[in-house]
Amino acid sequence: MSSKKDVRILLLGEDGVGKTSLILSLVSEEFPDEVPAKAEEITIPADVTPERVPTHIVDYSTAEQDEQELTEEILRANVICIVYAVDEEETISKISEYWLPFVRKTLGEEHQIPVILVGNRSDTVEHSTMDMILPIMNDWAEVETCVECSAKNLRNISEVFYYAQKAVLHPTAPLYIPEEKELTAKCKKALARIFKICDQDNDKLLSDEEIRKFQIFCFNAPLQPQALEDVKTVVKKNISDGVEDDSLTTKGFQFLHMLFIQRGRHETTWTVLRKFGYSDSLQLANEYLHPDFHVPYGCSTELTHEGYQFLTTLFDRFDEDKDGHLSPTELQSLFGTCPSMPWGPDVNNAVCTNAQGWISLQGYLAQWTLTTLLDVPRTLENLAYLGYMYEHDTQLSAINVTREKRIDYQKKQTSRNVFQCHVLGPKGVGKTVFLQGLIGRNLQYIATLNKDHLSRFTINTVQVYGQEKYLLLHEVDTGLLQSQPPLDMDCDVACILFDVTNPSSFEFCANLYKDHFMDSKTPCLIVGTKSLQQAVLQDYEMQPAEFCNKFKLPPPQLFDCVTSINRDVYVKLATMAAYPNLKRLVHMLLLRQQADWFHQKLRNLGDMYSQDSSWLLKAGLGIILVAGLSFAIYKYANKDR
Repeated sequence: MSSKKDVRILLLGEDGVGKTSLILSLVSEEFPDEVPAKAEEITIPADVTPERVPTHIVDYSTAEQDEQELTEEILRANVICIVYAVDEEETISKISEYWLPFVRKTLGEEHQIPVILVGNRSDTVEHSTMDMILPIMNDWAEVETCVECSAKNLRNISEVFYYAQKAVLHPTAPLYIPEEKELTAKCKKALARIFKICDQDNDKLLSDEEIRKFQIFCFNAPLQPQALEDVKTVVKKNISDGVEDDSLTTKGFQFLHMLFIQRGRHETTWTVLRKFGYSDSLQLANEYLHPDFHVPYGCSTELTHEGYQFLTTLFDRFDEDKDGHLSPTELQSLFGTCPSMPWGPDVNNAVCTNAQGWISLQGYLAQWTLTTLLDVPRTLENLAYLGYMYEHDTQLSAINVTREKRIDYQKKQTSRNVFQCHVLGPKGVGKTVFLQGLIGRNLQYIATLNKDHLSRFTINTVQVYGQEKYLLLHEVDTGLLQSQPPLDMDCDVACILFDVTNPSSFEFCANLYKDHFMDSKTPCLIVGTKSLQQAVLQDYEMQPAEFCNKFKLPPPQLFDCVTSINRDVYVKLATMAAYPNLKRLVHMLLLRQQADWFHQKLRNLGDMYSQDSSWLLKAGLGIILVAGLSFAIYKYANKDR
């Protein structure tokens, strides 16, 4: 289906050549006895036109209209028919002397409005005027074709308007260069993208099965086996490298379309192009790249199962060595149907990779998840480029809009699978190290990274009570706090870092919490970094644990990644995001996790005691410690009852 909603045909030419007669003969199917100076605009309904598009036919008369009106009509036209009389050479000369130059002057030198040359009165001569017309067609690129006809005996009347309509709906100029007998560069590029999308096994060939699927997608009918063999035979006869291993190559695929165009079957190629989203200018249409999509305030966007399934299949197709990672070459090939690489070098420091910096499937899906949450129009656009609609009706089926956060708070639960965490803290506290820890990188590895390619985001999966969730960490520039939107607006949880070795570090965190989160529903976790080093007292009116207790925050957590990564802190952040209303419960859960740690220590002490009675005193002390902690949990849980 064309992108045009209707077609406007304008008839121009010298007085007396039969413009008005052509229109009246088409409508009444007989030559008129009386011909007015100008016919009124005629509208042919969509249901009686071959292309099912309403068509407007407009007459022009120099006797009744001036040059200004002529200019306005040319600007409104989709196609222009310049009519001449085959028995009057002067009217043929006027085509290149006046009419075509005037059209170019009005529309511009590089205009895309097609022109049809119409030779009327063919009933009055026995010879053709094509010898005189061909040089004009060669000199003026906008001229699509020439039709000789007769308004008097109705010869080729309907063909004139069919070709005019076809020139609008299936224009030649964007596809083919007649002088060179070659497809345009844009057409080749578009067909190459289509070929790559249809090449489901990524072997750079279209097998019989892949051609059948393509045929059904574009034309709603399979290609019969004999017809398919005939197609391959034609390609083999014309180009040596058009068929390999009984499959169609890119060159063979492009040659077929050039053959369609040369044989006047432009509609075949345009049907294919439009099914894959191309407009008349051979650019992907805006509505194809950016379907109408609205995300209500307070909602977020995530990938659906269909979205993840498509992206996983794509990964498997382009992971040619099947090592579970995409090398730079494989990644470039995967995004080969996009106008440019959508991911910059910082992606390697935002998601999980191998030691060479190659993205794993886990990291690849995480990056798509990140983009979908932060910039869903970009995800929709890239899905379109990658051919998502070859498998699904619309890329919107790849996106899930979550429930409003306000309702989540009311229901005291969330169904979200992706949580954004703002990471804040004073300069030098270790925000970069904390972010990189989420993707499993210790301090030694981080020291080798290119600092110019570091990302302010990292994302990875974490387990929340047996369910896999995505946690997205965002390092917020605390130097720009005044110019940013409220910090709790677009995050599900906040992590405020302080340096346990710096006595002035916690004051910044305390003030940050009181200024931005104290009156917010956003859960917060305070984390002390560099925990393997000697901790110092903080120069603040309260120590971190006392502060957290006063403001009913979870106890401060400790973090360091000198050699290995303790992922507990990330699990706690995701858990707090998943249960934003249950601050007290989360607090208790964190205390219970600490109690479990002490219980494990106690079991270890018991094992040691069974081997060496000298551990009796230490075991006893452990029992007392666990009992005291359990009592503290009990008191805390019943505090407000």
